[in-house]
Amino acid sequence: MNSGDIKAWVDLQAHAEEMQSQHLSELFQSEESRFDMFSFAAEHFLLDLSKQRITKQTLAKLTALAEQQELSEWIEKLFTGEQVNVSEGRSALHTALRLPKEDALQVNGQAITKDVHASLEKMESLVRQIQQGQWRGFDGRPIRSIVNIGVGGSNLGPLMACDALEQYTPIESQQLDVHFVSSMDGSELEKLLPMLDPATTLFIVASKTFTTIDTLANANTAREWLLKASGKPIELINQHHFIAATGNIELAQKWGIPERNQLLFWDWVGGRYSLWSVIGLPIALKVGMDNFRAILKGAHAMDVHFREASFDKNLPVLLGLIGVWNINFLNIHAHAILPYDGRLTHFPSYLQQLEMESNGKSVNGKGERLNYRTCPVLWGEVGSNAQHAFYQLLHQGTELVMCDFITAAVRYEGEGDELQQQHQLSLANCLAQSRLLALGAESTTDLSYQHYDGNQPSTTIMLDELTPETFGGLVALYEHKVFVQSVIWEINPFDQWGVEKGKKIALSLSTEFKSEVGEHLDSSTKGLIQHVQANRGQYEN
Repeated sequence: MNSGDIKAWVDLQAHAEEMQSQHLSELFQSEESRFDMFSFAAEHFLLDLSKQRITKQTLAKLTALAEQQELSEWIEKLFTGEQVNVSEGRSALHTALRLPKEDALQVNGQAITKDVHASLEKMESLVRQIQQGQWRGFDGRPIRSIVNIGVGGSNLGPLMACDALEQYTPIESQQLDVHFVSSMDGSELEKLLPMLDPATTLFIVASKTFTTIDTLANANTAREWLLKASGKPIELINQHHFIAATGNIELAQKWGIPERNQLLFWDWVGGRYSLWSVIGLPIALKVGMDNFRAILKGAHAMDVHFREASFDKNLPVLLGLIGVWNINFLNIHAHAILPYDGRLTHFPSYLQQLEMESNGKSVNGKGERLNYRTCPVLWGEVGSNAQHAFYQLLHQGTELVMCDFITAAVRYEGEGDELQQQHQLSLANCLAQSRLLALGAESTTDLSYQHYDGNQPSTTIMLDELTPETFGGLVALYEHKVFVQSVIWEINPFDQWGVEKGKKIALSLSTEFKSEVGEHLDSSTKGLIQHVQANRGQYEN
């Protein structure tokens, strides 16, 4: 570490040297009760760490590292609203978004819980109007299509949740189609708009700042489409066909969305932590407000566990510390997320933003350059698809990769035997792949290409079943895991300055396409812009 007492870090480095020669197959042979030693249960979750290259001594040393880094104190800072986002001088109170109404939280004179539930109640009122056909388009017909316009956390979280929980859609939401648009180039809108009826389509403009150029470009295109189709005044179109989920009331109103159509959240809600807020409006429209509240309930249960459980039984803490062990002491810098459940198809993409935007940092909270690794490269895919894509590399490639296998113990209860057998087949593949990655397999012939080295560590996270409540808990589990690692690495997980500069440069470059290319540009950028201009000229001629 760059500062403070480094004894726990040095102890782990020495321990890692001892563990380098240990193969997972040897650890399983020497510890018959390894699963009992390294599996941990909480609520509806089971966390199996037995296929990680660890011993009891490893966990003890990792816990000592967490204590050295004052993790308990940082957890309290997070939950009580201290300014853990030091570079922006903000709290990071996404956990407050799922507090029950009776758990009053006040920070700097602001009644946080009261404000959160007031915002949720306004969202519930809008959801009820739309579900009951009381929200009508420009010709008086009820809304039937919802299009969420957002990018990053304003898109990934709601999209993931709607896909994962589609089976929980209540009767009152079944007449609504929910769509998502995020691409800056307009290709998604170009494909979607011809399929929609303008008079029965409602757009949600989801932007915390209401300055995100990707989102506003799509919103402007959508409004032009409505104006052209309806022939109605812009004020009527804004009133009947747009809702804003935003933290900037003034800019949303300036764009044209009346305040009664605005749902508010706050600057202490980071974009990638915002699905619990009114950014979750598409989720509530898709699966109903009761199920949305169940998502919040499940996340809150994980919050309580994270805040109260001792480190040796704390699922987010253990998950985070195991990641630190792999990255900083076993030198594993790739992480595969492998849900064996097609409903979680967007979960790897969601975690890419959550983890790499949060912890992809090389400077600590004091502005000092780090001399150790932080966030790994993270990717993933639904397991059954991944087996036919990149498992070859996992099993026989030259890269060390840590894997998270995610699945549900129960599915299709009360359904036909065929569906239950399919779930059993999925579970069998999940367990077989993690076993082979860990233990390896000798070739039964002299053919070396049929040999599996094994010793690739993995974690298995098993839900009792995938419900709105366990879904909320799963997402919160990973949120807190990211926070644990940020504390160990002494970085701020709540800013994203690495994203900002590129957007500013893009804005300045956008004018270059329409004029003489500036001499201040590098030769590559200048040459590429001139190539675009030349092709445009040919097309126009």
